[in-house]
Amino acid sequence: MTLVDILILSNGPGEVTTWVRPVVKALRQKFGDDRNQVRISVVLSPCSNASGKEAAIALSYPEVDRVQGAEHFWQFLLWGKTFENWDWRSRGVVVFLGGDQIFPVVIGKKLGYRTVVYAEWSARWHNWIDRFGVMKPEVAARVPQKYAHKFTVVGDLMVEASSHSSLVIGHLSLANDKGQMTNDIDASATSRSVGQITELIGLLPGSKAAKLAQGVPLGLAIAEYVHAKRPQTRFVIPVAPTLNLQTLASFADPQKNSIAETFSFGGASLIVPEDAKGKALLKTATGLTVELWQENPAYHLLSQCCICLTTVGANTAELGALGVPMIVLLPTQQLDAMRSWDGLPGLLANLPGVGTPFANVINWLFLRFVRRKGLLAWPNIWAQEEIVPELMGKLEPQEIGEMVLDLLAHPEKLADIRAKLRNIRGESGAAQKIAQIVGEEVEKQGE
Repeated sequence: MTLVDILILSNGPGEVTTWVRPVVKALRQKFGDDRNQVRISVVLSPCSNASGKEAAIALSYPEVDRVQGAEHFWQFLLWGKTFENWDWRSRGVVVFLGGDQIFPVVIGKKLGYRTVVYAEWSARWHNWIDRFGVMKPEVAARVPQKYAHKFTVVGDLMVEASSHSSLVIGHLSLANDKGQMTNDIDASATSRSVGQITELIGLLPGSKAAKLAQGVPLGLAIAEYVHAKRPQTRFVIPVAPTLNLQTLASFADPQKNSIAETFSFGGASLIVPEDAKGKALLKTATGLTVELWQENPAYHLLSQCCICLTTVGANTAELGALGVPMIVLLPTQQLDAMRSWDGLPGLLANLPGVGTPFANVINWLFLRFVRRKGLLAWPNIWAQEEIVPELMGKLEPQEIGEMVLDLLAHPEKLADIRAKLRNIRGESGAAQKIAQIVGEEVEKQGE
């Protein structure tokens, strides 16, 4: 085989973990592990949701040979030179897995490489991109017929990502009311525990201070309310990789987070086990313990949850891809805290000196006009209807708790949500099909 470079273009934390990870695995399975023959590089572009750790995460994948962080992207886009002045082989393919679809067009031309774009919901630049791998047939159906030969339905990369997770849920230990331990959680999101069914509920308050300040005390207050009326419930927080336990716990402390009192939440303390194999916990004033799950990505864990309480953002996309029912929470008790919008609004709301005015204006406009559409969660945006409940406003833990209790008491409602979530996503096997497309494009360069 002629020496080949495969260049992956990506951006945010969600794309790096849910798209890049399964694709580079599939590429190595197809092309082999001889780096002298096929080299895989990752170049990241800026993203408003980036944590700053995306490059390190991508470099941790054993299939990847080299990574350039987002801070050097524009130099590469404009001049075709990486910060470390990488060499490039004469034969290669640019694979788009996040960012702006114009990027592979420009970079592919500069390097003289073929281009492959993975498109979930829309495909652009049909004339200049060589191949598209799309999630569902509807994406290909919207393009002019003369470009139809460039499109292949590959399925859903997020579904693929969850199947590649190496987590073993059998290691999750949840104490029941009698102090005994539950070690196995089955695929129906329940496990047997001393004559009763343990129901696992996930709390996803976000990863940034703007969301955590409200999301942590609200989520824990809801958990206390639900557990008091339904003792078989157990709660877990999948901790974002960018968040340490002490910072997370500070948002559960009313002395450090005054917003907690708004939700009548009495606080929680962090318990870190001496045994390295044990799980850290948040223990609330009522005695409820919530396990903190630090392994990432947490897809296998989330797939065992009967329901999750989550903020808006990428979490809703991941849960939707896993088919996990959710209630999406956007409390407005502190409007200025709502600085975590995606895209340009998020950037404006966080500008030094002018961020607060922009945040207030953006939030006011959103509350007054945009919210009327009722589509904040990604699954609802994809379906253009409210599949999962979205709750926005001055949220009260008791009201949300009652909604959770109603869903748990009526499993048919949760089953209906799961079915609808699975219906709007694509099939599995996307990574292998993308690798096949890349292989075909490599062969075309040799013609």
